[in-house]
Amino acid sequence: MKLMQPNWIDILSLLLLAGGGFLVFCIGGFWKKRPEEILFGLALAAAIASAATTLLISPEQPHFLKMLETGGYGRFFTFLLSLITTLSLLFSYRYAKIRNFGGDEFYGLLLLAGLGMILVATALHWLVFFLGLETLSLSLYVLISIRKTQPASNEAGIKYFIMGAVASAFLTFGIAMVYAATGKMDILQSLSVNVQMVSSPAMLLGLSLILTGIGFKVSMVPLHLWTPDVYQGAPAPVTAFLAAGSKVALFAALLRFAYYYSGNASWGYYVFVFWTLALLTMVVGNITALAQSQVKRLLAYSSIAQMGYLFMALLAVRQGGVFAIMFYLAVYALMDLGAFGTLATLSEEGEDLDALEDFRGLAYRYPWRSALLTVCLVSLAGLPPTAGFMGKFILFRAVLQANFVVLGLIGIVTVIVSIYFYFKIIVVLFMQPMERRSPTLDLDFPARVAGIVVLILILWLGLLPSFLLSVITRIISSISLSYVTLL
Repeated sequence: MKLMQPNWIDILSLLLLAGGGFLVFCIGGFWKKRPEEILFGLALAAAIASAATTLLISPEQPHFLKMLETGGYGRFFTFLLSLITTLSLLFSYRYAKIRNFGGDEFYGLLLLAGLGMILVATALHWLVFFLGLETLSLSLYVLISIRKTQPASNEAGIKYFIMGAVASAFLTFGIAMVYAATGKMDILQSLSVNVQMVSSPAMLLGLSLILTGIGFKVSMVPLHLWTPDVYQGAPAPVTAFLAAGSKVALFAALLRFAYYYSGNASWGYYVFVFWTLALLTMVVGNITALAQSQVKRLLAYSSIAQMGYLFMALLAVRQGGVFAIMFYLAVYALMDLGAFGTLATLSEEGEDLDALEDFRGLAYRYPWRSALLTVCLVSLAGLPPTAGFMGKFILFRAVLQANFVVLGLIGIVTVIVSIYFYFKIIVVLFMQPMERRSPTLDLDFPARVAGIVVLILILWLGLLPSFLLSVITRIISSISLSYVTLL
């Protein structure tokens, strides 16, 4: 039997991120001057090249050695996660430079975290999924606590490390139970309808443990308590990267798991689980955000609520939920990147701008950045003409068409509630006099480019979403073919 030779060009985007991170570490380690501009340029070039090759190179096979998804679904999330890494680098440049941590550790780990996210989102083998998750987690542990002189950053890093270790333990034991029940390490085969014992207690326990581990990472209620503390303590660009990238990657994996498993008779057990988790996550996230007076904590609870909407759509995974979740994940990443990235550009050399009172009248000093933050907040609230409105419309349509009417109506109510705390920030920005006197902060060119890209994409996907919707439609139509090929 002739073995199929791997075509390494199919995973060139991953090789570029890995090679870029390695090169950044080598230059930082062997060049005493450690020029930040060169390190930043190399990291940015690697991230942009990764995104470009994803668009330009069409893989010959829908998978790489049955270990990584290289078809339309995998390419979609590879490009999205490469874009998130690129925008995070742009938002980080000036912020990291003036705080003296913009060296090889920061830029190299950011690239490796991006690599880990792509491995998680495209993994077709449980071992690759776990290795990708550990690559992502280990990089984030350092990135969150990279400001060694800030106690809040160190505390956030310790909290995320402890919770991440617990989540990894759940995942490892869950994967072991799935393997024990099925004898398969291939994700598709272990979750598909062709596997016997798929409804055995060992299998159900294993999947429940995997869901628990993923739930930690995506801030699912009641596993969300680390989120506000970590978001508040981490540097603002790292918070943007964590909020957008890691959650998109984990939910992309969870969406594929749910799609594979939803054809089994035991899927009904998880319908009630997802229904309950979606309800709790939406309600707790939005209600708790109402009481927040710190903007980063408010956005943290907002992020939790957004995960609730995505869990809600998982119930309709066979009735349009894949389409809705893929679109909303792209929109969510842009909204959170824009919001936290703007906070980074408004923050002075000390701690990040966070208290709500500190935002009084900033729109008159920083009109462009305030406008971008406002667009992101309006989009998070789900109001037209932004992409957030279109994303929520598609999500709720899928849920209602799948006959989860009660959950959909509760979700709509929580969206209405969320408008209050988003507009609380906007009112402070534009409608209250400035009390905080400080030197004017210039907007550097990389952050300006990132802001323009985020603003254009949020408005474009809100007004003219047809291009992205058609791309997602073509991807979904090819999923069944890829499914048969891999089996």
